[in-house]
Amino acid sequence: MPSLTRTLVAGIVGGLVASAAMDVFQRMAASAFGQSGSNDDPATVKAADGAKRLVTGDPVTQKHRETAGGVVHYVTGAALGAGYALAARRWPETTAGFGLAYGIGVATLLDDAAVPALGWGPAPTDTPASTHAYGLASHAVFGLALERTRRGMIAVQEPADGRRD
Repeated sequence: MPSLTRTLVAGIVGGLVASAAMDVFQRMAASAFGQSGSNDDPATVKAADGAKRLVTGDPVTQKHRETAGGVVHYVTGAALGAGYALAARRWPETTAGFGLAYGIGVATLLDDAAVPALGWGPAPTDTPASTHAYGLASHAVFGLALERTRRGMIAVQEPADGRRD
């Protein structure tokens, strides 16, 4: 079994790589799913705005909204990756479908439950089927990239002296 440190690093890096893969997929596939863009801020920007308002009382400025949303996206991905890697260490069945089940679960919990509950997006019943499909496909890419990266990093040989934390 890999060390706890190796597990966490693999999860965090996996989450960052998976977030980048998801970004690339979304840029490439948006038009195929009928996602032409919106004048409304994405949930990540709304989350960043809410966090900044909570801390400073001020919203994220227009100049920094896209960057702040990106930070939320990647921090969330890293946190989800760390949680996934820890769960996979304890319960190997977490990796069912090579991370696909996890990605779909994340889509369901975040896009369909948390985002509407926090007022950052519409309820699932008010969302077009094409948008649901786009979200599920995007998070499937996230889960698959996360598992591939985690496995690759875990497979890297432990230090020669056998030390673990």
